[in-house]
This record gives sequence, structure tokens and C-alpha cells, in this order.
Amino acid sequence: MIGSQTIEQEALWVRAEAVLEQIRPAIQGDGGDVELVDIVDGVAQIRLAGACVGCMHSMMTLQAGIERMLREAVPEIHSVEAMPY
Repeated sequence: MIGSQTIEQEALWVRAEAVLEQIRPAIQGDGGDVELVDIVDGVAQIRLAGACVGCMHSMMTLQAGIERMLREAVPEIHSVEAMPY
């Protein structure tokens, strides 16, 4: 998180992280991990790590799982973008 964030941006970040904390155990159970890199103009920038890197199902996990859950729980987020490691 960047030190110059507003209170609203910080609250958005905390809410998005809470969703990822719910998802993380399932991803870690398969040897992967997920990291929130940034939230820019309603786009959550996510980095998948571990076994998720190079996995043919990672984009499905990102879009069908992570994006859906983030959009439901945090309406300010309208999409998710994968960031390179």
C-alpha cells in the first residue's frame, strides 16, 4: 500500500484484502498464492504466485473465482487484472 493513499482508498484496500484472505487458503492448498498489488480506477491488480505461475487454470481461477468474489464483496472493483511476477 502506498503511503499517500486516502482513507477511502485504504478502506477499499482493506476490504479487497479481506476477500483475498478468504480465497487464499484454497489457492495455497494447491501450492499457489495470491497477492493484491494495487487497485487502480476500479481494477484490482492481482499477482498469482507459486504453483499458479504457468498453471493452465490460473486465468480461470483469476476470472471465475477471484474476480467474481471481489466484485460481489467490493462493488467499487469492476474487474481484475493479472500482474506479472
